[in-house]
Amino acid sequence: MENSLDREILALMLKIFTFVACLLLSACFMVGPNYKEPRKPVAAHWPKKDATVKETPFRTAKWWHVFHDPVLTSLIDQGYHSNLTVQIAGVRVLQTRALLAQSVGMLYPQQQAAVGNFTYYQLGGSELQTLLPSTFETATMGFSANWELDFWGKYRRAIQANDATFLSSLAAYDNALVTLTADVASTYIQIRTYEAQIKVTKANIVVQKEGLKIAKARYNAGQTNLIDVEQAQTELSQTEASLPPLANSLEQQKNAMALLLGTVPNGVDGQLKKSKGIPKAPSSVAVGIPKETLARRPDIHQARLDAIAQSAKIGATKANLFPSFALNGTFVFSSNNIGSNSLSELFNWSNRSITAGPTLSWPILNYGQITNAVRAQDAVFQQSVLNYVNLVLKAQQEVQNNITAYIEAKKAEHALTKANTAATKTLKLAIIRYINGETDFTPVLNAEQQQLSVQTSLVNAQANIPQALVALYRALGGGWEIRGINDVVPLQIKAEMAARTNWGTLLKQQNHEAPLTKKERIKELYLPKW
Repeated sequence: MENSLDREILALMLKIFTFVACLLLSACFMVGPNYKEPRKPVAAHWPKKDATVKETPFRTAKWWHVFHDPVLTSLIDQGYHSNLTVQIAGVRVLQTRALLAQSVGMLYPQQQAAVGNFTYYQLGGSELQTLLPSTFETATMGFSANWELDFWGKYRRAIQANDATFLSSLAAYDNALVTLTADVASTYIQIRTYEAQIKVTKANIVVQKEGLKIAKARYNAGQTNLIDVEQAQTELSQTEASLPPLANSLEQQKNAMALLLGTVPNGVDGQLKKSKGIPKAPSSVAVGIPKETLARRPDIHQARLDAIAQSAKIGATKANLFPSFALNGTFVFSSNNIGSNSLSELFNWSNRSITAGPTLSWPILNYGQITNAVRAQDAVFQQSVLNYVNLVLKAQQEVQNNITAYIEAKKAEHALTKANTAATKTLKLAIIRYINGETDFTPVLNAEQQQLSVQTSLVNAQANIPQALVALYRALGGGWEIRGINDVVPLQIKAEMAARTNWGTLLKQQNHEAPLTKKERIKELYLPKW
């Protein structure tokens, strides 16, 4: 009789799980919207360019090599391996990958637990004493499970959202590399600019000291009055006073470089001594067409993936409006020491208990609350889409602005080169006329001021060209290719994390890289290696 009943229970459970399997296979629909790519305004060509800016394909992966500066190349390589912001972005990839694996696990029985208890009873005065001994123990041991079926796609939408978030974190890592390479290059150029400005200032101090010497000699010879000497001294002192702020700015830029390279202040001084001069920009630059830029920029990919993730969250929230179906089951052994029974008979097959069956839950009284939660998610999604489209426009603006800056900086440098030649000649002539007594010191003073101003402007113009080019390469989305085939997380950090927490196979590089094929994607999502 008992065997027949067991067979009936097992047959019923088999029917239930068969029904569940069929339900899952047929439940290919998911509530909520499927992501649709928004319309994005993209120009066919860059509106302003010249012969030095070409719309040929942008293929300069390590664009800083165009400056032919080994120190710059060394600094960027060091930053790639040591910058802490980049490392944080890499660890963020591991976090999102773990969250993706967690969401995949929700497709399987959500609650699975071994259950058991031991209870000691001591009964006081009651009617139960006539039925039960005054003291006894009970024990149970078994297994329970709860499986909410993903009939409306709540968990599959969550997987979609977390998968997009995972891919977004990879794009964010690449964007961190774009920012890092540009920041290192820009800071390096600024360091060289301050060094050049200090050099120019010191050279002008030498010239002004010579002017002061001449003024004193003429004053001592009775050929001029004291005002010439005082004017020369004032000009010299003002120029000397401009050196400390320049030295301070130089030191701050060096410290900024040290931070980018993950080292202490003054930690890069030795490297910076190996080369001098502002990097020279190439005579031309390839920028490609706007569509190529948008396809390359990691921050645009990140914005798109964020929108995809948010779209899936709408469906995950909307699924709560519909009834949920779940399967519950327990299998336990139980025993006691009442009468002739013994706790040692706990695992006797006759002491087993089996419960199984479906449940339905429908939060109809929370309809308004859930509906507004869906609306909130939809509003966030719309913001994500608008941010994505706006970033597409902003990217085009940035590229065009820096194309213009690059072109105009070269024009300014060319004009100031001529101005510097003229200013140098003017100062020489003014000094000669002053020595010959043809004029007072005022023309010399004006010529000195003009020369310092022109030379300072020339240094800035010479720096503006490579700075504009660096900004252009940043806007074009170049620099992330420096990673190559390397992992997003250094081996040392992975070793520290593995020593602290059981990461299973998720620390392997292939488990936190974007899948390249549909097969890899299915394996990543639905066949996780725990």
